[in-house]
Amino acid sequence: MKSPLLALPGAVPAEGVDEGVAAHYGDLFREQRALADGSGFVDLSHRGVVTVSGEDRLSWLHLLLTQHVSDLPPHQATEALVLSAHGHIEHALYLVDDGETVWAHVEPGTQDALVAYLESMKFFYRVEVADRTEDVAVVHLPAGSIAEPPEGVVVRETPYGRDLFLPRADLEAYAHKSGPAAGLLAYEALRVEHHRPRVGFETDHRTIPHELGWIGTAVHLQKGCYRGQETVARVENLGKPPRRLVFLHLDGSEVHLPPHGTELRLADEGPDGRKIGVVTTSVRHHELGPVALALVKRNVPLDARLVADTTAAAQEVIVAP
Repeated sequence: MKSPLLALPGAVPAEGVDEGVAAHYGDLFREQRALADGSGFVDLSHRGVVTVSGEDRLSWLHLLLTQHVSDLPPHQATEALVLSAHGHIEHALYLVDDGETVWAHVEPGTQDALVAYLESMKFFYRVEVADRTEDVAVVHLPAGSIAEPPEGVVVRETPYGRDLFLPRADLEAYAHKSGPAAGLLAYEALRVEHHRPRVGFETDHRTIPHELGWIGTAVHLQKGCYRGQETVARVENLGKPPRRLVFLHLDGSEVHLPPHGTELRLADEGPDGRKIGVVTTSVRHHELGPVALALVKRNVPLDARLVADTTAAAQEVIVAP
């Protein structure tokens, strides 16, 4: 779904899964600094929007999600995962309940599969599931923003900022009075700085929550059964995850960033060394320079010098080995 904000001056379209919104508006670092200072907004209107209404909505979602939501207070933001039967991550929901309806935004293009799964699990519960992507757009206000959301708009407030569920028809008018707009690359740079994983970037078909540090923030360990819980409990109580998320400082002299999927090796083993991990998201940060998130094998030494293809990388611990 193409955003009307791509018509703003300087807008350069994003590519891949984020197609439909602006990657930037001509000055990546200025846009990052604006967000870091609490000004501007980010167009996330390409993300899927799903709602669940009905009097059983919270108790029903509690049975399906990794998060404890049965007593979720109105207007309190949280995040939750949908796991496979084997405990692998399928969906991440960024949600809030407005007292009558649970609103969630999800990765672009994943809303159809999520709605299909939720519909298959309704049974006798008094719930209604809806895909609202066509009529509702997500807009992000950064932490520290003093901008007032439009009256009647559902707001999801987190330590990283506020997500607005804005009527899509109002998106263009909102942008004209609430600028400056910042592109998705600026938003992603701050996401990487804050070590926040993203489904489809930091995950693959076998990723489990422990590998990404999602225990506590998106996975509640003291709640009832849900699909995939056995894997979560087994890893928590009896073992360690096979991989761990790390933060990488990349060699700033390189012109190109290692893209998603670039293999990581130990620098001491040279270019023909064994693969020990993979770059998941790489960005240029306005203060930190080129940085990335990556998944590495759990037993990689914490002080090991790494190389992403030909780019030297030093790791910081996110998930402890």
